[in-house]
Amino acid sequence: MRILFVGDIFGRPGRRVLADHLQDVVTGKQIDLVIANAENAAAGFGITPRLAEDLFRYGIEVMTTGNHGWDKKEIYAYIAGQPRLLRAANYPPGAPGRGVYCGQTRAGIPFAVLHLIGRVFMAPLDCPFRTAEAELARLPEECRIRIVDFHAEATSEKQAFGWFLDGKVTAVIGTHTHVPTADERVLPGGTAFITDVGMTGPYESVIGVERETALRKLLTQMPERFEPARGDLRLCAVIIDADEQTGRARSIQRYALTIT
Repeated sequence: MRILFVGDIFGRPGRRVLADHLQDVVTGKQIDLVIANAENAAAGFGITPRLAEDLFRYGIEVMTTGNHGWDKKEIYAYIAGQPRLLRAANYPPGAPGRGVYCGQTRAGIPFAVLHLIGRVFMAPLDCPFRTAEAELARLPEECRIRIVDFHAEATSEKQAFGWFLDGKVTAVIGTHTHVPTADERVLPGGTAFITDVGMTGPYESVIGVERETALRKLLTQMPERFEPARGDLRLCAVIIDADEQTGRARSIQRYALTIT
């Protein structure tokens, strides 16, 4: 089984890359399941119901969010009724939506996607380690393919989380920092890991934002209105090859498509 996990979709540029190229990638790489982080899909901050439906239509089966997932208020009611758009499972009780999705691929292979947020340099939420244990214990045994999006700032916390879940899930994919790391590997227990999958959007930027605006903010510490940049568009992702019988990853490789 081949899984494509697409890095954080940033604004209109990131959405356009997927609209124009995702299906070619799925066909060319023989992908069975597409998952993407979409917390920045709406101009870099949040996601709306309309944009979520567009992204599903492009071929993404499950989407995760993150700390910016709530930036657009209209998503609250939508996420409560759309099980394929996940918020982090370690939000306290009362948050709309859910943190786990269980489904089947078009070929009938059961899979689960679990989404969690880290706590180092992030807003304090429930413990992601203990939450992961509890959520995984509730999954049906026949669901062997288990993909985790760990949305976190600190590389140390992400790496610790990968080791914590090694042998318990198919893959732990880091998101949030928008900068792809070069440490993809399969851990000894059979769990594919990467600290950060990167961003799908404009790389002639500061993590997606127009360079000049980000620099003014850093130099003056004055409020600025951030807008998505436009140059050097890329689709950044990882491709995981997994054994659907055992749930173990065979390989993980970075994938980057630069749009000329």
